Amino acid sequence: MKKRIYILTIIIVFTSGISFAQKGKVSSAVKKYEKLSYVASRNDLLELANKEDASPEVIEKLANTFYYNSEMDDAAKWYEKLVSLNPQTNPENYFKYAQALKATNNYKESDAALRTFATLRPDDSRGVKFLNNPDYLEAIETMSQDYMLVNLDVNTSFSDFGASLYNNNLIFASSRDEDEKIYSWNAQPFLDLFELDSEGNVQEVAGDINTKYHESSTAFTKDGTTVYFTRNNYYNGRFKKNSENTHTLKVYKATLADGEWTNIEPLPFNNDEYNVAHPTLSVDEKKLYFASDMPGTKGMSDIFVVDINDDGTYGTPLNLGSKINTEGRENFPFVSDKGVLYFSSDGHLGLGGLDVFKIKLDDIDSNMLKNVGKPINSPKDDFAFIINESLRTGYISSNRKGGKGDDDIYSFKIPDCDFSLKGTVVNKRTNVIIANAEVTLKDENNNVLESVKSDDSGMFQFNTSCKAQTYIIEAKKEKYEDDFTDFTVNTAKKDSNLKLALEPSAAGIGTDLALLLNLNPIYFDYDKSFIRPDAEIELAKIIKYMKEFPNVKIDVRSHTDSRGRDAYNLALSERRNTSTKAYIINKGGISPDRISGKGYGETRLTNHCSNGVKCSKDEHQANRRSEFIVVEN
Repeated sequence: MKKRIYILTIIIVFTSGISFAQKGKVSSAVKKYEKLSYVASRNDLLELANKEDASPEVIEKLANTFYYNSEMDDAAKWYEKLVSLNPQTNPENYFKYAQALKATNNYKESDAALRTFATLRPDDSRGVKFLNNPDYLEAIETMSQDYMLVNLDVNTSFSDFGASLYNNNLIFASSRDEDEKIYSWNAQPFLDLFELDSEGNVQEVAGDINTKYHESSTAFTKDGTTVYFTRNNYYNGRFKKNSENTHTLKVYKATLADGEWTNIEPLPFNNDEYNVAHPTLSVDEKKLYFASDMPGTKGMSDIFVVDINDDGTYGTPLNLGSKINTEGRENFPFVSDKGVLYFSSDGHLGLGGLDVFKIKLDDIDSNMLKNVGKPINSPKDDFAFIINESLRTGYISSNRKGGKGDDDIYSFKIPDCDFSLKGTVVNKRTNVIIANAEVTLKDENNNVLESVKSDDSGMFQFNTSCKAQTYIIEAKKEKYEDDFTDFTVNTAKKDSNLKLALEPSAAGIGTDLALLLNLNPIYFDYDKSFIRPDAEIELAKIIKYMKEFPNVKIDVRSHTDSRGRDAYNLALSERRNTSTKAYIINKGGISPDRISGKGYGETRLTNHCSNGVKCSKDEHQANRRSEFIVVEN
């Protein structure tokens, strides 16, 4: 009996020890995880997640450690286990699962996860975009071009990214300095800024910019005397974390003095509690674009813009709005020499991870945002895109398969082979050119690629790739019926000459054709009702319109001013009305059943000039009028 009790006691103590040990391991893993030490927490989480009784919380955290370090094969594996174990998990996990699946080229499974995400979060724009554009991969393929990216020799086994140009030298961020502190997020050294000169030499950027914390993402003024850059919240020898005890980022400015960057100062809209990062300047250098998760952010990070005033002060940052920003990540903005905004996002439809998107700054409130396609984008993260659109050269950072390290910098040159798709918009009935019509370029799946306005000559133009493919070109303008045509690019030719003919729309019911056609007043000789030659010219315009639109019916309304007896004016207006209708019918060949009307005398004055009121000739003239009201179209 005593032996049995003794053995039982040993078993209880042993199992209790295991329980306490496991709880301690969970506690330790969670603490490391919450400090964003994803690599350090992973081994403990892996051990816990592989147990039969693994909790959804442990599996979620483990999946995130892989996801946040772009190890998507493992991330997909653990998100799959998570949603299987707990289908009611946070919907954001379905989105991450979908992104991880894209990164491993499992697009069919990714679409299924996105569909579940959209069901669980029906108001989230990321899900809505997917449901509205299930064929988004075909649209991206249309935007893709056939050229190669070149992995730069400067890349290392560490993280190298965020290229910019300064005096024709390449400036970039890198964690290659193994003497730096280790960043617990990815277990790599903290980032510094480096410069690659024309002879292939790499050295740290001179001056006071680099510290023992992160620096990255530079934007230089054209005169080369000022740089904006990203750094952790470290200034004047002091490092600060936010109230949640995490590192944040700020944008700083430095100026050049004796060949070195100095006079470091944080921008005034930075804050200890949120991130401000990845600056870029507008073409005129009067605006600064950046990414932030400041209050008012729609998602995890949004693109903002702030004015740079002439006196060097700054305005109030403005969010670029829901056409640009989503519930996901938008970051690394760049403004090209032609005023096109490029940025990376995982909230808009893409190939996986962060994709690069573009939109003209003038169209920023429109639906003209475009995925730039392959080869810039891949199933992994593609970001920090810059381009000289005049030279058609640029750089992209990516952690795509086949790179040398964590993130690599690639150069590219877009081939000069462009196809000029151009044409003219005209009035279908008169062949007169139509200016300011909206002309939209779509792919064969009806996805919008670009939109322009026809110029004063009715001309429009789109520059597309030479890749053989079919486009749809659609023209619209108010008071005209839409027209569209399709066109297949022929690589044997370099341009096209299309014609889009818009059918004028019939005037709406209640429209006065006198106003629509800008008619001059229909005059009659005093006390007469026959049609004068000058009136015939105006009535010819009515006849022409009714012939152009054979379904239109009008009601002719004749009016006089208040001078003379009321009964006489009523009879006179009726005679003039009869003459007007007869002229249109007999001279114009218009069917009588398309015209009605009568005279109203002075019963419908347009102003105060009634009987006995003294008025000018012009005021009385305003009441002597003919109306041609559309009653059926």
